[in-house]
Amino acid sequence: MLYVLAFLIGLVAGLRAMTAPAVVFWAARLGGIHLQGTPVAFLGAAVTPWIFTVAAIGELVNDKLPTAGSRKAPGPFTARIVMGALAGAAIGASAGALAAGLVLGAVGAVAGTFGGYEFRARLARAAGRDLPIALLEDAIAIALAFWVVRRPL
Repeated sequence: MLYVLAFLIGLVAGLRAMTAPAVVFWAARLGGIHLQGTPVAFLGAAVTPWIFTVAAIGELVNDKLPTAGSRKAPGPFTARIVMGALAGAAIGASAGALAAGLVLGAVGAVAGTFGGYEFRARLARAAGRDLPIALLEDAIAIALAFWVVRRPL
């Protein structure tokens, strides 16, 4: 189950790069994910979830702007992979599988980036509007992230 959860949190990062780490780091801070004694214990520090929460809110707002760039551009794509890897590493580290979590989080982020792009593009074309589909994508990313951190590792 750990491997599936690490992949899924990466998938969330592919949809919304900052949502995955924000939710995972809050779970670590609040004791739902145990990172004490691991190389990523700092992710549960008092300030870490706040920083990523502000970034996640900013990303949710920015995504709706007409000037928002493509998630498949090199910069945003790389950020999604890095955030998926980091969130996946935290999931993995909590069960003694940091490296596997890191890799699966990165792979999930790649899948989420391309899959999320296709999902949103096709539904937006069918609906004739992007905003409702963007909000649906937000809801899916947030719900999936919370679902992942609520599963026992």
